Amino acid sequence: MTEHLASFPYLSCMLLSPVAGLFILLFLKEEQRTLIRGVSLVSAGMAFALSIYTFVAYDKQLGGLQFVEKYEWVKGFGITYFVGVEGMNAPLLLLTGIVIFTGVLTMWELQDRVKEYFIFQLALVTGVFGVFMSYDLFFFFLFYEIAVVPMYILILIWGSTRKEYAAMKLTLYLMAGSGLIIPGMLLLYSSSGIATFNMVALHAVQFSPWIQKVVFVLLLLGFGVLAAVWPFHTWSPVGHVAAPTAVSMLHAGVLMKLGSFAILRVAMYLCPQGFQYWAEFMGLLAAVGIVYGVFVGLAQTDLKYVIGYSSVSHMGIVGLGLATGTVDGLNGAVFQMFAHGVMTALFFSAVGFIYDRTHTREIHELGGFSKIMPVASAFFITAALCGAGVPGMASFWAELLVLIAAVQVFPVRGLAAIAALVVGALFALRVVQNTFFNKPNPKFVHFEDVSPFLGLPRMILIGFLIFFGIFPQTMVSLIKTSIVPFIKGM
Repeated sequence: MTEHLASFPYLSCMLLSPVAGLFILLFLKEEQRTLIRGVSLVSAGMAFALSIYTFVAYDKQLGGLQFVEKYEWVKGFGITYFVGVEGMNAPLLLLTGIVIFTGVLTMWELQDRVKEYFIFQLALVTGVFGVFMSYDLFFFFLFYEIAVVPMYILILIWGSTRKEYAAMKLTLYLMAGSGLIIPGMLLLYSSSGIATFNMVALHAVQFSPWIQKVVFVLLLLGFGVLAAVWPFHTWSPVGHVAAPTAVSMLHAGVLMKLGSFAILRVAMYLCPQGFQYWAEFMGLLAAVGIVYGVFVGLAQTDLKYVIGYSSVSHMGIVGLGLATGTVDGLNGAVFQMFAHGVMTALFFSAVGFIYDRTHTREIHELGGFSKIMPVASAFFITAALCGAGVPGMASFWAELLVLIAAVQVFPVRGLAAIAALVVGALFALRVVQNTFFNKPNPKFVHFEDVSPFLGLPRMILIGFLIFFGIFPQTMVSLIKTSIVPFIKGM
């Protein structure tokens, strides 16, 4: 992989923006809530701006790994601070910037332990940025753990609906996943013969087929826990329901993408023969997850559970795209990570606003809500249309690419996935009808609609969904610069 050194440390600045905000918050008093929110917004805004810059400034003609920064950290163990941007992670850095900025705005009305909340939220997003930009296995896993640990505290303190159970279940599942990831990474390191965690260098090593097969399945299942791969997904819908609004946005929007991205960037990249061996199994888990998520979602009456199981299904699309090992499949999988991340952030942001006012997420209790809060309802309906795969939305193109590849590589599974997604789309429209277009509930008629300020984060999310829905080539052409050489190198 060609590396192009950065002329300015854009990635380190992106990574350190939330860290700087976090440290400033440590010295502020809890009573200074407006200042706390302002500092959090500025630090998130800086990271957001830098993520936009790296996405736009990436030279598609030059290709390769750009904005590279490399600094030896522990030479004796081959540990290097090595970060960069390519076609596969630029969309996910942008996604993280979008979700953290809109997440801070979404939680602007928070009154309970505001300082601590934003400290943990900024710590979490620091880990996410680190995972998406790291090309050293040690730092990759370090940032991975930094990203997932704050979720326990954020759900336990600021969550609702069986929050203790959800926080503990999430933590135990992710610890079990880490218990599979660590041996896999150490086996790669010890058997490489070059004593380095540098992923580009490890890619050049010809690992034996049996090591690749063992390591790949360890990493697939270990990272698959966070990606909500069936049957290791059960922590995810429960976590969605219990988490506060912006944490649900981060959870579904970016944290689940850490798992799927890690399968692509670490497992498939370093163990191509292992991937070829396990691809059928990987595709089977993904297809089952798609069908399972749709049909379990049919039985839900809580809007967050509906979205939670929808996320399991849509993440199955990512897994199915990866399992094909084709250009279209991988293009679609990365595009789906981005589109699903923005879509679910919009979903949870909209539901959070409604729940904060009504204190219910039950579909039958919110009938006719579009007559009471038309703007808030429009945000949810837009996300539902995106989830249903309506043309003109980003997810349409992502799903189309994956399904084309899946039908070619796994015909039966691809057709089953298409059938399930059609049922899911019809159900999504049914939820919209029952929640927003039936007779209004008299208890809620006095509520005010979304203010322009609180509507801003939702409008930002909608803007990105529509932009990449109308101009999908902007995203696909960037992703493809990495996918084509990635597949050639497998």
